[in-house]
Amino acid sequence: AIDGAHQAIISDAYYEVKMGDVDQVLNVNGDLEMYTGSPHYLIQEEKVDSLDVQQRGKEIRYSEAYRKEGINVNFIEDISENEIKIRTYERGVENETLACGTGATAAALSFAYRKQLQKGEIMVAAKGGDLKVKFEVRGEGFKNIWQQAWTRGI
Repeated sequence: AIDGAHQAIISDAYYEVKMGDVDQVLNVNGDLEMYTGSPHYLIQEEKVDSLDVQQRGKEIRYSEAYRKEGINVNFIEDISENEIKIRTYERGVENETLACGTGATAAALSFAYRKQLQKGEIMVAAKGGDLKVKFEVRGEGFKNIWQQAWTRGI
């Protein structure tokens, strides 16, 4: 990946990918920002299904703060105590994507940050499929971050 090699575990039922540690989470006017292999801006929403992700994501991605380098924008809806739903506007694509691995990770960690979880497993539902993000807190960030997805016959 752009941020280097990643450890992976593959079985008949699932695969797991180890993500890089997150050093810090930034609070930007109530929203969060973090780097999970790519930069992500994270916004908590009540109902992500009704959002104009293209328009709202574009406004943030091309704002003065992010215009030069760009940033991915994730809209997050809490579903339960360990499940979220996300929609992602991805820089480079310049539109909504069905799934984004670094975005799913950032969204799960933002949930953990807001809920002050020390470790856990968060289910992430995206238009392109579901996955689980496992993590532990380290200082102002996170470590031992793993994504798990189901192989569905790979």
